[in-house]
Amino acid sequence: MSQPDPHVLNDRLTPVLRPVRAGNGFEEALEQILQVVRLGLVPGGERLPAERELAERLGISRVTLREVLKVLQDQGLVESRRGRYGGTFVVPRTETPGADELRRRIEEVDVEDVLRFREVLEVGAAGLCAQHGLDEKQAQRLRVALARTHDAPLTDYRRLDTMLHLTLAELCGSPSLTAQYAAVRATVNDLLDCIPLLVRNLEHSQQQHTALVEAVLDGDADGAREMMREHCAGTAALLRGFLT
Repeated sequence: MSQPDPHVLNDRLTPVLRPVRAGNGFEEALEQILQVVRLGLVPGGERLPAERELAERLGISRVTLREVLKVLQDQGLVESRRGRYGGTFVVPRTETPGADELRRRIEEVDVEDVLRFREVLEVGAAGLCAQHGLDEKQAQRLRVALARTHDAPLTDYRRLDTMLHLTLAELCGSPSLTAQYAAVRATVNDLLDCIPLLVRNLEHSQQQHTALVEAVLDGDADGAREMMREHCAGTAALLRGFLT
């Protein structure tokens, strides 16, 4: 059984996993690993990092980590496997929620607040990346994240789209912004999962992604902010359209 390259996996998880604060180790670790699962940073069927690595990255004991994983297992989000290729694996999603589920989720969140906060964070991150510039390694990470969205099958598009946006948030240089963005993106994805993937919309999004990355790499802060603002507005319009 093949496993993802650990270096690639580390890149995926870096925007989300960080040492927790003393006093709320269990709760904050649970929040972060839930984000990993909800954002699809480790796809269904793939294995989470080993317990020792996860505990070290989160700054918690392995006992606390096992308590966190037990909660996720009880919720049917992960499963434990033994043996040479064992570990903790993300359980694949078996169904796509529909309009009724979308409305139920809408009742639990302030959608307009979520969409506006997302726009503020994303527009700010794009502007910072362009304004301060990226070194060659960072620029290559952004190019690779963009290329993966272009090659993605429909079933994997949303996860790779999320990775592109998370990469941009991380590269802006503010861990606080990155953490806030990961949280709000998880909520946005919960809503997007309730509506269909529209090929025309995805084609338009890809054009915007390309223009956005070009603006960032060219150091065009105003252009990057405007393209990200337009991109966020498109997502917001799509969600509002399905809600009315």
